[in-house]
Amino acid sequence: MARILMHHVYKRYGKEKQIAVKDFHLEIRDKEFLVFVGPSGCGKSTTLRMIAGLEDITEGEIYIGDTLVNDLPPKDRDIAMVFQNYALYPNMSVYENIAFGLRLRKMPKHEIDLAVKRAARVLEIENYLTRKPKELSGGQRQRVALGRAIVRNPQVFLMDEPLSNLDAKLRVQMRAEIIRLHKQLGVTMVYVTHDQIEAMTMGDRIVVMRDGIIQQVDTPEMIYTQPANTFVASFIGSPPMNFISGRLHEGHGGTIAFHTSRFALEIPDGKKHQLITHKLIGKVVTLGIRPENVSLDEIVFQAFPRAVIPGVHNISELMGADRFVHLDIGQERMLIVRANPRYHFAEEAKVSVAADMSKALFFHADTGERITD
Repeated sequence: MARILMHHVYKRYGKEKQIAVKDFHLEIRDKEFLVFVGPSGCGKSTTLRMIAGLEDITEGEIYIGDTLVNDLPPKDRDIAMVFQNYALYPNMSVYENIAFGLRLRKMPKHEIDLAVKRAARVLEIENYLTRKPKELSGGQRQRVALGRAIVRNPQVFLMDEPLSNLDAKLRVQMRAEIIRLHKQLGVTMVYVTHDQIEAMTMGDRIVVMRDGIIQQVDTPEMIYTQPANTFVASFIGSPPMNFISGRLHEGHGGTIAFHTSRFALEIPDGKKHQLITHKLIGKVVTLGIRPENVSLDEIVFQAFPRAVIPGVHNISELMGADRFVHLDIGQERMLIVRANPRYHFAEEAKVSVAADMSKALFFHADTGERITD
């Protein structure tokens, strides 16, 4: 069983005991593909290195399976790591690079040969076994690095930004390769990235980190649609979620609207309960809405006639199938609208959009935490 349990783990550095990872408590399930994501310096690689045994933990416990591994050296943890840098031996062939670790373990020659050829077949690099690393493309080198990990048949694969050195097209290809590899091998994989697209497309679950602290652990769908706070909401999603500050007011007939100095948005019945329960009427809150949930289309204006946001066109970005329209809506903020490419606007043209308020989220203005039912 390759379950990993991190029980209230801390990592502190230096005499000042600067905290790099704080109270990290998480169970990584057997055969799960788990992704750590966050900005540079958030502690994700440090956490991975603590699982591997390359960093000592300051406090807490780490279990791999049922074994407490706090004091076990990396070689005894039954893990394999793939790094950002391929770290291949340039004077060795692909075959020799993959076989190197097995030879160190004094595995019989015929078993090494079987293991190397099996890994090469899985990674589709059988035709490159006699080549040197300098004769390979970046994607092929990364496959060799993966092959070196596969032949060890570990309980857990740990990957630290393995695609960062590849160009955009190769990254897409290798993402698919690693997903396929995970399904084929049926092992536990822990993957570190700063790229939220990699996290969303690869992980069974995502761990979003900031300043050494877990912000949210959930499936990609839940991270995107139900972010725990404004940090997660802004970090996950491209373009990021729009945020607008305003005050909640109760109107005639029990209606509730979100007011700014320039416009008001009526809140549908399905959203009112949570705001009333938290006693937020009359209070300032932050409204969050994804770019795809504000629209230039007439059908959305008809559905939400009392949720219209006026703005001034600033710039547009044509992305092929979409156009990202940036509108100045006051508060020194831009509202980003994911629109059909057919829409064109002159600079500083007045443009109004309708907000699908059934998809709007509300966050506490002081803490940034999402307001839930």
